[in-house]
Amino acid sequence: MGKRTVIKNTHIIKDVKMGTDAYVKGANKLKNLTINSNEEAKSQIGEGCEMVNGIMGVGSRAFYGVKAVRFILSPFSQLKYGARLINSYLGENATVSCCEVLNSLIFPAHEQHHNNNSFLCAALVMGQSNMAAGATIGSNHNSRGADGELQAGRGFWPGLCVSLKHNSRFASFAMIAKGNYPAELDIPFPFALISNEESNNKLVIMPAYWFLYNMYAIQRNERKFSERDKRINKQQELEFNCLAPDTANEIYKSLRLLELFTGRAFYKDNEIVGSDAEFSAKGKSLLEHNSPLVTKLNVTASGFENSKREVQIIKVQQAYNVYKRMLSFYAGSEIIKYISANNYDRFFELIHAGKLNIDLQEWINIGGQLIAKDRVDNLLDQVRNGVLKGWEEIHQFYKEQGQQYDTQKMLHALFLLARSENVSFEQIDKSFLKSLFQQTLKLRSGLPKCIQFEGKRL
Repeated sequence: MGKRTVIKNTHIIKDVKMGTDAYVKGANKLKNLTINSNEEAKSQIGEGCEMVNGIMGVGSRAFYGVKAVRFILSPFSQLKYGARLINSYLGENATVSCCEVLNSLIFPAHEQHHNNNSFLCAALVMGQSNMAAGATIGSNHNSRGADGELQAGRGFWPGLCVSLKHNSRFASFAMIAKGNYPAELDIPFPFALISNEESNNKLVIMPAYWFLYNMYAIQRNERKFSERDKRINKQQELEFNCLAPDTANEIYKSLRLLELFTGRAFYKDNEIVGSDAEFSAKGKSLLEHNSPLVTKLNVTASGFENSKREVQIIKVQQAYNVYKRMLSFYAGSEIIKYISANNYDRFFELIHAGKLNIDLQEWINIGGQLIAKDRVDNLLDQVRNGVLKGWEEIHQFYKEQGQQYDTQKMLHALFLLARSENVSFEQIDKSFLKSLFQQTLKLRSGLPKCIQFEGKRL
């Protein structure tokens, strides 16, 4: 027991290591635990809690009948009001209340508050997520196959009484409307609204829904997650912005999918046979020119649901346009921040030094921190080969990646812009940047006023 730790009316304490300044009152059973706590981040355990085989990070709390077995609570995460956390990891600044979470890996800023059958099972949820009442995410025993896993990118938001089947996968900021989804889903569109239209027996997807109709919530969440980050030690660079390398890559790939599906619908409507390359070329031409024909097409997708029913894509032209605007906005915002922190000369020196990636680079969400996949693969190879032998070296890798993140993020955004606008790096000069900044600031002026640009005037 550490200094200044207080323990009251607790029945069983066995094999527990507890840091300083912790407070325990009325717990039923604490066994085989490490409870990290210090003067700046005091951990607490309250009445009726039973916690076995786990680790609590600094500043974490559990109270009012919590049951936790084989678990990890990250710093400043919370369990309360009868929550059950079993075989699971809960990320920083996350809260689970009333419900149960089993066999899940949950990243930072997750919120789950409701008791009526809201639970996760065998899930990877990449943070900034919210579980609505009545949602049953990852219910097992729903097929004859082995239990699978649900994977969801940042900003996952299943609505009231949503029931999903394993295996399912969702891009970032997926919102799922109320309904019982009968088959496994694989939705690559970020910021999408997913609806189960039972009356017509089809799945309906609106790409870019958040950008089109709920931008205030996106902006508010960015500020909210940042303000609620109570970590004392912020060595790990958590990403809270909705536009980041992971979501930008998803947007870029979604533009190609919208072109393919639109062209395919045009060919089908006109009873013409073609290839995927021809579909994509035609779809891009229609969407780039805002052709009125697009609104008359029944655009459908393939591979999004493990069933034979129709998967309809709606608001295709609007989604395509706003996806492109947000990619441009992402690039403009990141370049503005970089030049504000450095200068124009440093920016041009960087991009003309051949350091821009020539291929679309995949990024991985590692516990809330975004790192390029090739660097993660290199880390794993060094662990396997014995080059890295301890946790301190691995922690140093995370720290170094966080220090390089702003520059890498800016380069990634610029690369996507160049790809999307078909611009060569040699064409990126001060005149190009001036036009980009004007577009960025114009779009910013139309956004909710809850977020403002940081940095000096350019």
